[in-house]
Amino acid sequence: MSLLLKLSGLIDGLNRFVGRWVIWLILGSTAISAVNAVVRKAFNYSSNAFLEVQWYLFAASFLLAAGYTLLNNEHVRIDVVVGHFSKRVQTWVDIFGFVVFLLPLCVTVLYLGIPFFLQGYHSNEVSSNAGGLTLWPVYALMPLGFGLLLLQGLSELIKRIAFLQGLIPDPTLKVAVKTPEEELAEAIRLAAEQKKNQA
Repeated sequence: MSLLLKLSGLIDGLNRFVGRWVIWLILGSTAISAVNAVVRKAFNYSSNAFLEVQWYLFAASFLLAAGYTLLNNEHVRIDVVVGHFSKRVQTWVDIFGFVVFLLPLCVTVLYLGIPFFLQGYHSNEVSSNAGGLTLWPVYALMPLGFGLLLLQGLSELIKRIAFLQGLIPDPTLKVAVKTPEEELAEAIRLAAEQKKNQA
């Protein structure tokens, strides 16, 4: 099991790395959307390529961050029901969900998505919109995203089994770590309080 836990740690590290960089795609998509809106209103000009780039970036942020979302236990859950059960039962529900739903879904999407991507790549399929972009890069996001999600599902399965065996602490517990923004806000608040107390 120690070898599997090391593998789980590597998968977690991979999805953590991807998640930290993918978040910037949201900023990129937002910036392109804003520029596109300003240019359209100010100069009465629009570009299908810019619209499609927004779509590409949004698709990339959603698909590539799915594994990161699962790693951070931020996916949609049924805690309203399962939250009333013991931690052991909750862990078994997670294991059931990973084995019966998540992993088979990921394998199915990979089975169907890889040929779909390859077909688009070999034909160099282009958007039907005037000035549209090549589509195979966005097709590649499907197998990439679901591949990362599949890996993270395996990692979470390993951690749940290790938890049931008493080898690791509860992997669903979140360690409260302040973001840099929260630390800055706290420092400003403390400085304001000190200044007020000195007055």
